Amino acid sequence: MLPLFIIIPLAGAFIISVTGKYSRKVSYTITWLVTFVLMVLSLKLLIKGGFTSYNIGGWAPPLGINLVADGLSILILVIINTIVFVAANYSIGYIGKYTSKWTYFALYLVMLASMNAAVLTGDLFNLLIWIEVGGVASYALVAFGTRAEELEASFKYAVLNTVGLLFILMGVCLLYAYTSTLNMADMAQILAQKPDNKLISFVIVLFLIGAGMKSAIVPFHAWLPDAHSSAPSPISALLSGVLVKSLGIYTLLRVMFNVFGITLLISKTFLIMGTASIILGGILAVYQNDIKRMLAYSTISQIGYIFFALGLGTPLGYFAALFHLVNHAYAKALMFMTAGAVVNAADDIRDIREMGGFGKKMPVTSITSIIGSMSISGIPPFGGFWSKLLIIVAAIQAGQYMGAFIAVIISIITLSYYLKLQKHVFFGELKSKWAGIKEAPVSMCVSMIVLAAVCIGLGLLYVPALKAIVLDPAVNVLINGSSYADAVMK
Repeated sequence: MLPLFIIIPLAGAFIISVTGKYSRKVSYTITWLVTFVLMVLSLKLLIKGGFTSYNIGGWAPPLGINLVADGLSILILVIINTIVFVAANYSIGYIGKYTSKWTYFALYLVMLASMNAAVLTGDLFNLLIWIEVGGVASYALVAFGTRAEELEASFKYAVLNTVGLLFILMGVCLLYAYTSTLNMADMAQILAQKPDNKLISFVIVLFLIGAGMKSAIVPFHAWLPDAHSSAPSPISALLSGVLVKSLGIYTLLRVMFNVFGITLLISKTFLIMGTASIILGGILAVYQNDIKRMLAYSTISQIGYIFFALGLGTPLGYFAALFHLVNHAYAKALMFMTAGAVVNAADDIRDIREMGGFGKKMPVTSITSIIGSMSISGIPPFGGFWSKLLIIVAAIQAGQYMGAFIAVIISIITLSYYLKLQKHVFFGELKSKWAGIKEAPVSMCVSMIVLAAVCIGLGLLYVPALKAIVLDPAVNVLINGSSYADAVMK
């Protein structure tokens, strides 16, 4: 099953690139079918559980390249393919104002293939290659509208992320020179038998910088506000909901926990970077009047919560981090979709001060936006409340009282700017110039409703039966770092 997550979207992209220019329906149909099939396959993997490995060409690691699906990669795979499917359905109604629709959907599927491949590969060099493939596709999609603002954002995104990729490349080269292997499991076993030295510490720094750039964690966040606010809204949803997690956070988790082995110094680094991101992203979001830019800074803050929880170094902290990663992925994807519906109806105006009263004309968008806002802000009974509560409890148990206090304060600030968004966009009097606005197309509304339902239902992940299927296997991969290498190399 594992190769299908790469082969199917690449084949779909190829077919669209050949036939899409002649028929718009071909692009829509293939994209919808590909993403639906992969969503079903990812959910099937989740239900099946356990560990799965596929040796490409029959060559066993470390000589051959293998694909690996364990608790962590399956969790990220489900997030990727469910959100990509919903965003594809949303794109069908959203993309009408753009030209070269077939190009959009071809790049869309290439980006999906790269994210799936990066999560499944057991080879460090292939991980690097797929991160770059995903980057190139996302650079083009950010600039898809070709306005000056979008081109500038795409250029900044490309330059900064390419620099980050060079840091990862240097790290891979040094590790290969030191261990004579590129297979992550084999590399982990070799490093475990060698004494710690300054070279490995230097390589860890390189990966923190490179993958930190992809994760948009402070201080490597400068590209994110421009890229996320300028991209077409379905792409903004993917960038914030899944790309930074699959190509950035996942890379750091896999390398730090399963290759190098988590150390106290790495945990403290996560703690410091996470705290800085929570504060900076939250405060900067308050001052934004551009609806998509506000959501972009919110992403930086919420990613900070994930890193802060990881830095606590406790099983509850790891559980809370992954729980919040799941909640944020779906809630932020929903928020960018509601923002896209609003901006689309408002003739591409993104300043919330020029809006008001949209809830009367766009009830579905209004209700789903409120659900997404409350989930990210940590209001019960939504999923975001439970993950933030667990982060705060884990911080108190770990003795990080100041960090817990900061998490609470920034959660209140988060609620304030999301209430500001709701007030300026959906409440108040409808201005005369907006008298003709209409609700988003049916495909966009359906996508928003689905994600809103998920945001409500994610609170149930704390139920033992669901927790054991969805989150516990991923948490165990982080807690038992060496088990990854043992499972792959047995």
